[in-house]
Amino acid sequence: MALFNFGKKKKEEKKITDCACGCSASETVNNSNDCCPEVKEGICCIKVLGAGCKSCHEQYENTKEAVKAMGLPVEVEYITDMQKVMTYGVMSMPAIVVNEKVVSMGKVLKPSKVEKLLRQLN
Repeated sequence: MALFNFGKKKKEEKKITDCACGCSASETVNNSNDCCPEVKEGICCIKVLGAGCKSCHEQYENTKEAVKAMGLPVEVEYITDMQKVMTYGVMSMPAIVVNEKVVSMGKVLKPSKVEKLLRQLN
């Protein structure tokens, strides 16, 4: 006998990848939560998602440059594992993820543009 669940739709959850900031990123969180619940304001995690191509590597370097210029105590992570990339729902690369939220995808941002984006989020 087959059972079908036609009732309430489960709240959408996603499994986030390991986080460079050391937070409990291996836990399952709701899409509305940040990766670092203990951080109320500011940036705790920055990731560049890519396929390892020239454009993606350039975005990684530009992002690191922007973080350094801003003096943020955050390490930029470069993720090329396609299974991890797909958990973010990114279809165009490179992509930038801040606090487990995709903030840019499909274009290479210059360091000044990355800085401007990060200032808006910080």
